[in-house]
Amino acid sequence: MRTVNKGAPPATYDGLPGWTSVLAGLITSLSPVKKEAMRDIFVTLLVLAGLPFALQRPVIGGLMWVWISVMNPHTQGWGFATTFPFAQLIAGVTILSLLKSREKNTLPMTPVTVTLIAFVIWMNITTLFAIIPNAAWGQWNKVMKIMLMTFAVMMVIRKREHVRHLVWVLVISLGYYGVKGGIFTVRSGGNQRVWGPLGTFIGDNNALALSLIMTIPLMYYLMQELPKRWMRQLMLISMGLCALAALGSYSRGGVLAIVAMLVFMWKKSRHKVVGAALLVLLAPLAVLFMPEQWSARMDTIAEYQSDGSAMGRINAWHMAFNLARDRFFGGGFSMYEPVTFAMYAPDPSGVHAAHSIYFQVLGEHGFIGLALYLMLGIMTWRYAAWIVRHAGGHADLQWATSLAAMMQASLIGFAVGGAFLSLLYWDVPYYMMVAIMATRTLVQQRLAASPAPVSPIRHRGAPVGSTVESPQGRSARPEVK
Repeated sequence: MRTVNKGAPPATYDGLPGWTSVLAGLITSLSPVKKEAMRDIFVTLLVLAGLPFALQRPVIGGLMWVWISVMNPHTQGWGFATTFPFAQLIAGVTILSLLKSREKNTLPMTPVTVTLIAFVIWMNITTLFAIIPNAAWGQWNKVMKIMLMTFAVMMVIRKREHVRHLVWVLVISLGYYGVKGGIFTVRSGGNQRVWGPLGTFIGDNNALALSLIMTIPLMYYLMQELPKRWMRQLMLISMGLCALAALGSYSRGGVLAIVAMLVFMWKKSRHKVVGAALLVLLAPLAVLFMPEQWSARMDTIAEYQSDGSAMGRINAWHMAFNLARDRFFGGGFSMYEPVTFAMYAPDPSGVHAAHSIYFQVLGEHGFIGLALYLMLGIMTWRYAAWIVRHAGGHADLQWATSLAAMMQASLIGFAVGGAFLSLLYWDVPYYMMVAIMATRTLVQQRLAASPAPVSPIRHRGAPVGSTVESPQGRSARPEVK
């Protein structure tokens, strides 16, 4: 507790010039107690400075929303900013900007969009039949806000620079905690766990690890576009720190996710021998850096039967499956309470969160909800695969090919790591979905605008390799067999 001497005379600056006196008084007024509010003031000024631009251009409002919802910078403060409704303020300004804007910001009605709309409608229906209505409607309010703003972001991300800015916002928002956590891991020698910002989707150590693993491929994509060598080196260091922070979280699911992601990236790499050599060299070094207690925790992956946390998750998964079989609409939001475990769990006393995106959607929204969610993920993956397949070979679309491949790597990490975490409503995968949708639309527009290649025509009897005049009067390229 800080103490203040109330009897001390106030400081005076009568001998200083006017403006200097004011400045000195302002500096002095920032006592040690008030200096703790500097982060709050900085975040507040940053948000307020961006609101006029967001009101003028909806895309700025959408990007500000992604930043505030993913990074939650106000949680890094110590005072009023931690409870100030920044998200509501930005959301309101963004919606107002969309309504008054003259830009054509319509919702792109793609199969992915239609599936997401169907999923949202189904979640509204299942809430009407929730087992615990009061808790369900409270969570419904939060999820519907996330979905509403996901649709808003979907409407404003239309151009290549918008996609690039969205990726940058995601990388900065999550990379901040990765760099910070990586430095902490190095300083502590890996003996202390890395945690995320309290009260957020990634506050848990496991969720933070998964978010950082998903960020690394996006960092790699941006690194390829950086013009300066020192910038690329700085991004490479940031990637390494994010990996160290993920290891420093002691997350077993995170380790499985990063292994799956690295295997996928290696399979897609054009330099498999070099990639394999780097993995063989760097992976043992990273593991050797971590202390013995970290290795002991990772060893429990193969011995999950003796781990209380793992068995608690399996008990929750059984409960969700049994509930979905019994109730067509599932249990609704926030149904992980003793009453549901007493009715459907093998071990009624083992009340546990879902800790799996798949069993979370199954338990809360039934088999229909699970089918819609899986469709959403599969269709997003296929969109990215379509981009890689059709944009490859076009030099001006290399950015789209690289982005789609790295997005696939991130989605692999989420699909594996999410199997052990309750991150069904975490907004980052939905923003990645938006980026992939926008990129596919841009690739389609570019391919449609380019002239169709002229097929070579060889008349019967013409020698192989000869140049033949095409019907358009242009010389077709020689045909080579």
